[in-house]
Amino acid sequence: MDARSIIAKLRRSQVPNGEELRWFAQGLADGGVSDAQAGAFAMAVCMGGLGQQGRADLTIAMRDSGDVLSWDFDGPVVDKHSTGGVGDSVSLVLAPALAELGAYVPMISGRGLGHTGGTLDKLEAIPGVTTQIGQDRLMQILRDAGAAIVGATGQIAPADKRLYAIRDVTATVESLDLITASILSKKLAASPEALVLDVKVGSGAFMKTLQDARELAQALTETANAAGCRTSAVITDMNQPLAPALGNALEVAEVMMVLTQAHDAPLAEISAELGGVLLADAGMFETVDEGRDKITDVIRDGRAAERFGRMMAAVGGPLQFVENWSRYLPEASVILEVPAPESGYVSAIDGEALGLAVVALGGGRQVEDDVIDPAVGLSGIVRLGDKVDRGAPLAVVHAAREDAAREVAQTVLRAITIGPDAITSPTLVHERISP
Repeated sequence: MDARSIIAKLRRSQVPNGEELRWFAQGLADGGVSDAQAGAFAMAVCMGGLGQQGRADLTIAMRDSGDVLSWDFDGPVVDKHSTGGVGDSVSLVLAPALAELGAYVPMISGRGLGHTGGTLDKLEAIPGVTTQIGQDRLMQILRDAGAAIVGATGQIAPADKRLYAIRDVTATVESLDLITASILSKKLAASPEALVLDVKVGSGAFMKTLQDARELAQALTETANAAGCRTSAVITDMNQPLAPALGNALEVAEVMMVLTQAHDAPLAEISAELGGVLLADAGMFETVDEGRDKITDVIRDGRAAERFGRMMAAVGGPLQFVENWSRYLPEASVILEVPAPESGYVSAIDGEALGLAVVALGGGRQVEDDVIDPAVGLSGIVRLGDKVDRGAPLAVVHAAREDAAREVAQTVLRAITIGPDAITSPTLVHERISP
């Protein structure tokens, strides 16, 4: 077996079998496959596709190219993945709520790249928090706190790490088969018993249309279930930021508001929906509605907040963070309101443009090794359908420099459309896809 024969098979529109894909994935992980061969493989998959079985075989092969974790807990191990959006800090609300209800949540997350924020970057805005921990420590944190949000080690799906870098420079990132294998190889390496996928759609998401989001959701759920993990997907709206703030410390502040005060915010609603699906799939409750209600309960009564505090203390955060969170989070030196140029109703929001504005402020990455400023971003962002008066703030810019704040203020004005007529705010949950 060799790389050339596998690539040639793909070129003839033939799908390699599971053994061939396992060999290729191992070659990606250990260097037996060259960069040129990896690029040719990615392009051949992008052009011809793998089909449902081939997609599942590649996902399993990439999962098995490194460590596959195992657990021994007295409750189900569950996980959640989002395809990325703006103002999306669901993981920080959902993980402690699930843990409070008896699930174990080893959530291996990523950093921000492009216009979407990264869960690890948000957590590291909390002083002292470290998200790079070993497997033994992860096991102990899960036993003590029930949930941990951490970064992947170099031995989790190394074939994906290699192939993703190749895809990024060969214009093959958008292949549905390769997206599916990339997402799931890492998630399935954590060995969850149940997984829920939050597939975003709209102006602030990678998938701009419902049809594209539906195709991705179906590919992900079919593949994960074929790999033996009970998985459902929920397609949720991203035509506006989920929370009214973008930027790492500012999003943590919104999470703390939801956990301690604003229990009916959209962030809480999406967390409850995803949690309800996950708890039902894990067999902890009979119906999604029952699971959703339980998630809502532990958010409203403060138990999820207390659990979040335990999670943060376990990874180096302040012991009294939940009680004094506003004191600990970093603040920007320049704060600038963006006044509405006219009166009317908010009729459109370009979420991707707002996300890129935060990157421009230093709150995200343009290349992988950029250093992030956790304090910068946007807060107080208006929502679709809001009535605004001329001069009222559309958002507040948090920046390190005045010139950067003024430049981003112009971006905000271009990204938010004000019309003469009231509109109906879009539904948060579009549809659910279950096995």
